Amino acid sequence: MHASIKTISQRYFMHFKLPPSQPKSWHFCDNESDANECAELVLKGIKRATSPSLWWFQAKGEPLPKAGDLNIVTNWARQALCIIKTTSVAIVPFNQVTEEYAALEGDKSLAYWQHVHWDYYHRELENTP
Repeated sequence: MHASIKTISQRYFMHFKLPPSQPKSWHFCDNESDANECAELVLKGIKRATSPSLWWFQAKGEPLPKAGDLNIVTNWARQALCIIKTTSVAIVPFNQVTEEYAALEGDKSLAYWQHVHWDYYHRELENTP
């Protein structure tokens, strides 16, 4: 674990006078360029949503996120950049994602969202054992 993860977590919980905890830490995407770009969009307040696949959680035996969860967003090098709080979770079929939701992922069009996520989900499924 990168030292910055522990530091940002300690500062967060002290600042808000909350009992200490260690949120999960992760980076976006499956490659350095996209991971760092998405993290920067979060820091700028542009990216306010994310769309992992349901399959990813099922394959890894991970619980689905829930409202109120805290997570530490890192860059590709696993350096902590910020803490985000999940405000809502919805399981939505690919063909029912809206233009409004797609805009929350980085201020792009629905067509752009569909293109990059289709490619990402395909790469993710290629790694299925």
